[in-house]
Amino acid sequence: MCSDAEAVINVDGVSKYFEMYAKPAHRLWQMLWRGKRCFYEPYWALRDISFTVGQGECVGIIGRNGAGKSTLLQIITGTLAPSAGSVRVQGRVAALLELGSGFNPEFTGRENVYLNASILGLTKEEIDQRYKDIVAFADIGDFIDQPVKSYSSGMVVRLAFAVVAHVDADVLIIDEALAVGDAYFTQKCMRFLRRFIAEHTVLFVSHDTAAVNSLCNKAILLENGHIKQSGSPKEVTETYLKDMYEDMQGASALPQNGVVSVQEETAQKEDTQQKTYKPPSAPERMSLLLYKAEDFRDMRADFINASNLRNDIQIFTFNEESAAFGKGGATIKGACLLDKDGAPLNWVVGGEPVTLNIDIHANKDIVSPIVGFFFKNRLGQNIFGDNTFLTYREHPLILRSGQDAQAQFAFIMPILEAGDYSVAIAVAEGTQDEHIQHDWRHDALILKSVSTSCTTGMVGIPMLSISLNVV
Repeated sequence: MCSDAEAVINVDGVSKYFEMYAKPAHRLWQMLWRGKRCFYEPYWALRDISFTVGQGECVGIIGRNGAGKSTLLQIITGTLAPSAGSVRVQGRVAALLELGSGFNPEFTGRENVYLNASILGLTKEEIDQRYKDIVAFADIGDFIDQPVKSYSSGMVVRLAFAVVAHVDADVLIIDEALAVGDAYFTQKCMRFLRRFIAEHTVLFVSHDTAAVNSLCNKAILLENGHIKQSGSPKEVTETYLKDMYEDMQGASALPQNGVVSVQEETAQKEDTQQKTYKPPSAPERMSLLLYKAEDFRDMRADFINASNLRNDIQIFTFNEESAAFGKGGATIKGACLLDKDGAPLNWVVGGEPVTLNIDIHANKDIVSPIVGFFFKNRLGQNIFGDNTFLTYREHPLILRSGQDAQAQFAFIMPILEAGDYSVAIAVAEGTQDEHIQHDWRHDALILKSVSTSCTTGMVGIPMLSISLNVV
């Protein structure tokens, strides 16, 4: 990630095992034999982990439960010793690991602020100077003088984060701490982290891939104590998503180039609810949207579209070689954006009506097919998306082996900030909550917004009216 000389955190060949004893007496025997015999089985939580983190970097660490994330952070913070390898950290480290770690539940919040801040290296005078700011950041009111054991999990996180935010740390390590906070406090923490990252270093462990994509400039995927992948957050979180689905429904039948290699399966299914999957054509779906188009038209559209602020968006053709995973029961054969007449688009203007058309082929009988999409920015953050589940929830469809289908989504194209975008497309079988992914394609469509009138936020929407009245 960076050279050893520039590294704020340098993890070199770190491994860690724990001694697993079959019987409690074996612990005593191990001590009495003084290592001449081994009465335990080693459980390797980490094996040969190496990476560096430089100043001004935020590195996300993701992985399933038991992958070794928390063990790695404890070794970096010095609360756990490695079995092999070394860790070097420059500067003061502040860590937010297990919920409430470092707090005495019998002490009040005030007493724990002084206790925790002193452990992190502040003198009493420094804590006195920052105490009001810490309490204001935590925003737990009169509970500051109540025992921590009476706090909710969210209040504990508020107080713990408030302390680490005011100790002038050089390195901040966070392990899932923001998962229990409310939306208001989470946003406050995110604003602090973005300011902190500009000059300092952050290790951020989370299962929230959107947060990793938003905050981090690098990511590491741990699996069974090994580094499976490191690189850009977008690439790593896509692999993590693929692994999560494969863990639930078995190995993917799709190689990375998206070519199906699955034999047709036979199954006997009831025909009581069989229907032919024939959605309306693009012009028919567009007609209702166009009927209401004036309701969505931006009052400034004529001026904007006649200027260099017009949101011109280039659309590239469907990428058949896009990274894919799934069981292979159905295949995404193509996708494109259509105009009001059903013709494929290679350019579109933000704020205008479009239809996303997705072509599907069934390799086996599919009961209750679900087709969906996500628009993503260059960081892999989901901007918007939808799927067909709710439309056909009351009357599920059956897609027979060998049949083709088209899914169409008619919508007003948002006004996109200048930059690169992608559309992930998927076809699944089941329900919104429980389903089998048959074909999920990252970056199936690529879009490039070359000019825009969007000034704030991730996307812009047409404004029906804007006024400023002096009274």
